[in-house]
Amino acid sequence: MSSAPTVAAAIEGGELTVGTGLLSLIRPALDRLPPGGVLAVLSRAASVRDDLPAWCRLERHVYLERRQGPDGIDRHLIERGRYAVARGAREHGIALPVREVPIRRGGERVMREGMLSADMLAAVPMPAEADPSTGFAPRGAIVEPGGPAYPFTLCDSAHIAAKEVAQIYDQATAQQWDAQTTIQWAKIKPLPAPLEAAIGQIMTFLAENELSALYVPARFLPRIHPAYAEVAMVIAQQLADEARHIDVFLKRARAAGGGLGMSTVTTSRSLFSLLQPEDFTEAAFLLSVLGEGTFIDLLRFIEDHAPDEPTADLALRARQDETRHVHFGMSHVRHALTTDPNLFHQLELATHRRAEALAGIRSVPPPVQDALVVLAARGTAPQDIARGHDAFQELLETMAKNRVSRLMSVGFTADQAAILSGLHTSNFM
Repeated sequence: MSSAPTVAAAIEGGELTVGTGLLSLIRPALDRLPPGGVLAVLSRAASVRDDLPAWCRLERHVYLERRQGPDGIDRHLIERGRYAVARGAREHGIALPVREVPIRRGGERVMREGMLSADMLAAVPMPAEADPSTGFAPRGAIVEPGGPAYPFTLCDSAHIAAKEVAQIYDQATAQQWDAQTTIQWAKIKPLPAPLEAAIGQIMTFLAENELSALYVPARFLPRIHPAYAEVAMVIAQQLADEARHIDVFLKRARAAGGGLGMSTVTTSRSLFSLLQPEDFTEAAFLLSVLGEGTFIDLLRFIEDHAPDEPTADLALRARQDETRHVHFGMSHVRHALTTDPNLFHQLELATHRRAEALAGIRSVPPPVQDALVVLAARGTAPQDIARGHDAFQELLETMAKNRVSRLMSVGFTADQAAILSGLHTSNFM
């Protein structure tokens, strides 16, 4: 005589029937069992005697037996099926830490206490490879098999998931600001016509570049597997930042009646080339490490030479956001280069291809250069223009120096960094 099945778990069904809620107790209980585990269902409902075996056949579980006790309670035994088993195990014991997060307040870096961290990597680490058939299931969820394969192509942590990404997202969330209420727009007053025109030209150039920084990463967002959701979330925050920057730059250009300036062919060709890479790391390298890194120096220049407080403030806030974008791009590229040394050659080739595509562009677009000189001069008097020209030349030197430093920081040698920096577009971005 065979021994009775070993019961792994039991539930009390009372008067519930299969059609009135009993399954809401049975299904979760079975989900917690391994294939072959046995569940005892105690029931007082007579209809369960016929309905439960039928349900088990439908769901590919094994109905073992029914026994009635002296108290009239039926004891149904179900063995969890060995087919169509969901992947993963139910989470338990996970509690995210509450910690301080650095934010900017009045231009000063302070710590905000009591924020629940988005950093789930320690508790729920990213997989080395992600399966497109898990769809939009959050990392750590139990995944029922049989779903469609989603069109995710960025599915390996080696090329996408730097360890700092969750902390960067926390910082981005804490440091958001409102374009309409944070900038003191009422303090902007009309400037002398040449200086107002220079502001309009500079803001046009900034907005044009930020539009590229909005569109380029957006192309890769639907390709990122949700197992690396923090990466997608950081990019989404960056898109919100870029939208805000475009808004404030266009507002500043028009705030005192100056209007927009010229969009040059040089700028158009340079930004068009950023849309060409199909590889996520190449795009991040060209946009963030080289382009936005240089953009930070430009924003600092505008902040230092701004003719009024609101202009300086919006340049400062945009620069702080862009610094975070560059941090994300550098952490991504550094991580990718560490895990795949072949990427060094790939990124060098990408830089050379872009330089070849921009052959013939040897200088900053004249309308932009002239506007930056006038801004630094605060006017058009010859002696002031000479000072503004010197400040502009110093900006170019600062950009080149900092580009080399960033390239070395992600892993290139000093010689490689100097060559790649020299190949970067003179259009800044």
